[in-house]
Amino acid sequence: MVKFKLPEKASMDFEKKLGLVFPDSEPEIKEIPKNKRPSDRKTIPVCWPSITDLEKEYVFRVVNDGWVSSLGPEVKKFEKEYAEKFEVKYAISCTNGTEALHLAVASLGIGPGDEVILPTFTMIASINSVLYTGATPILVDADGRLNIDVKQIEQKITKNTKAIMPVHIYGYPCNMDEIMRIAKKYNLRVIEDVAESHGALYKGKITGSIGDVGCYSFYANKIITCGEGGMLTTNNKELAERIRTLMNHAFSPERHFCHKFMGYNCRMTAMQAALGRAQLKRFNEILEKKEQLRNRYIQNLSISPRIFISNQDPEEGIKPVCWMFGVQIVKDHLSVKGNIKNKVRNLLAKKGIETRNFFVPMHLQPIQYKRFESQRYPVSESLMESGFYLPSAVDLNGDEIDYVCEHLIDIVEGIKI
Repeated sequence: MVKFKLPEKASMDFEKKLGLVFPDSEPEIKEIPKNKRPSDRKTIPVCWPSITDLEKEYVFRVVNDGWVSSLGPEVKKFEKEYAEKFEVKYAISCTNGTEALHLAVASLGIGPGDEVILPTFTMIASINSVLYTGATPILVDADGRLNIDVKQIEQKITKNTKAIMPVHIYGYPCNMDEIMRIAKKYNLRVIEDVAESHGALYKGKITGSIGDVGCYSFYANKIITCGEGGMLTTNNKELAERIRTLMNHAFSPERHFCHKFMGYNCRMTAMQAALGRAQLKRFNEILEKKEQLRNRYIQNLSISPRIFISNQDPEEGIKPVCWMFGVQIVKDHLSVKGNIKNKVRNLLAKKGIETRNFFVPMHLQPIQYKRFESQRYPVSESLMESGFYLPSAVDLNGDEIDYVCEHLIDIVEGIKI
C-alpha cells in the first residue's frame, strides 16, 4: 500500500496572542434529576425538529409511491408552494443552504479575481460559498443588531467587487434599504443569506425576496426543515434558469449529455421535498410558537441587569423571526478567571441545559486566519466573547423555558464579579 500524508489541520496557536477569550469546548450536558424535570425530556437540547403526523404522512406517501429521487413530482410542488409563500416568482431547491449560497455566487458569474463583501460575524458556510468559486471574501464588522454594519460597506468596495452578501443573523433583517442603495450605486449584485430568517419582514418585504437572490437552509435546526436541504429564490427568470442548470450537472436542453457550463450535483430528493411541504403547511403555526418562545424568554430574563437580550426592541418596519434566542453577558462582567460566559454555559450544562456559543468570526477561524491576519473587527469579537443562545426548539414548552431562565438568572446573579 502506498503511504501518504494528509494535509495538516490549521493551527489555533494564534489565539493566545490576541488577548481575546475564545469559547471553551462544548460542555457535557448532565441529565436533569427526575424530580426536577420540567418535561419528560432528560435534558433540554438547544434545538430539535418539530415533526408531526403530517410530515410523516407526506414522507410515507412518497416512499410508498416510489418517486424518491429529485425527479419526483414532490420537488416541483415544493418549489411552487415555496415561491408562493415567500412572494417570489421562482424557487429552486437544492441539497443544502451552503450549496444554495454557492450556486448563487456561481450563477452570477463570480469567480477568480472577483470580490464579495460579507460580514465576519456569520457561519462558515457564507465565506466558504465565495471561496468555492475562487472569488475573494471581503469582511465587514457587525453593528449593534449583530448584522453587517452598512456604514462600513462602501469603504470596502473596489473595482473588483461584484456582490454584497448580507446575512440576516439569528432572524433579524439587515438594513436592506441601505444595502440596495449601495448595490445600485456601484452596480453590485445582492445575495441574501436567509438561512436563519425564514419569514422575517423588512418594511413589508420578506427577507430573501429583496436582493437578486435569496438563499435558504433547511437543516434540522432551521425554522423550516427537510433534515438537510436548501432553496434559492429570485424574481429574475434568466438567473433562475441558470441556477437550475448549474445545480443539475449543467445538462444542456439541446442534448442531455452536453455541458456548456461547469455544473454541480445539488439536487433535492423527493423525500426532503415532502418533509418541506408539510413544514410549509405548518409555517404560520411554527412562527407563532417561535414568537411565543421569544416573548416568554424576554419576560423572564429582563429582570436581570447582567443579561443583555439581543434585538429585544425591533426597529420600526422590522418584524424579525426567532430562529435562536440569543443573550449576552454584559461587558462589565466578562472576567471571572477567564470568561464568565464560558463559565455560565458550563454551569447550565450541569443543570441539563444545552446552549451554543455565538459565531466565532470568520477572521478568527484557524483555516482563514492567515488571510485576515492584520484585520480586527471589535464588535464581532465582543459578540463572540459575550454571546450565546439558549434552547429554542419550536416545541419547547413554557415550563422548560422557565426552568432555563430560572437557572440562568441564578447563575449570573450568583457569580461574584
